[in-house]
Amino acid sequence: MQIGKPGTPVSRISQAYPDRVEVRGRDLTSELMGELSFTEYFHLLLTGELPTEDQRFFLDLLLIAIAEHGMMPTNVAARMTLDADPNALQGAVAAGILGCGPVILGTAEECARLLETAERAVNDGQGFEQVAHDLAQAIKDAGDTIPGFGHPVHRPTDPRAERILELADARHVSGPHVALARAFRNAVHDVWGKPLTMNVSMPIAAVMLDLGFALNAVKAIPILARTAGLLAHLAEERENPIGFLMASKGEHAIEYER
Repeated sequence: MQIGKPGTPVSRISQAYPDRVEVRGRDLTSELMGELSFTEYFHLLLTGELPTEDQRFFLDLLLIAIAEHGMMPTNVAARMTLDADPNALQGAVAAGILGCGPVILGTAEECARLLETAERAVNDGQGFEQVAHDLAQAIKDAGDTIPGFGHPVHRPTDPRAERILELADARHVSGPHVALARAFRNAVHDVWGKPLTMNVSMPIAAVMLDLGFALNAVKAIPILARTAGLLAHLAEERENPIGFLMASKGEHAIEYER
């Protein structure tokens, strides 16, 4: 029994033939290999189009910004998984990726949704600052947290976020979404009555939207970037295993009660 309404039975990404592989209408070996960087190729896979120079530059920038952040729970889980099965590199990577939720990997997709909601209100004639204030107030009144703000380590600013905004301005790609991100920074301060760090997720979303990326593409960046970080941790784990050490420390840190 089929569940749900199917889409058109067509894929436009790739097809393998006996003598060649075709990707997005281009021959893999003659048109792509040796011609594109991996970032350019990722953009082609994701969107079907080659990136502009600014899109390529900021994809590189954002992937670097979010790839690594120390001994995070995702990296710890991946290391422990590899120690449990040293031959299952793919399983260890999967264990780390499965833990990449909004608390650990960030809220870039949620930020993108918030920015698009705000943009619609601006397009209806409301001012940037008022829109940001009203949405921030509504989120606080509902008892929710606002995506893209707060960080347990980086205070009062997230250096990654500030660098992204700095380069967006320098390369003249800052548009309405970057402007709204800055409006939200002011609004959050006013509504919460204290400064909350704008973390890296908000500029990632803002810059991607201003560069024309679809909302559904935003979360792909942190996932792809963090995969690279996980592979680095797992390469190190094979050389110097510390996963079981971390597991034992965790066991000793927790008191058992009857």
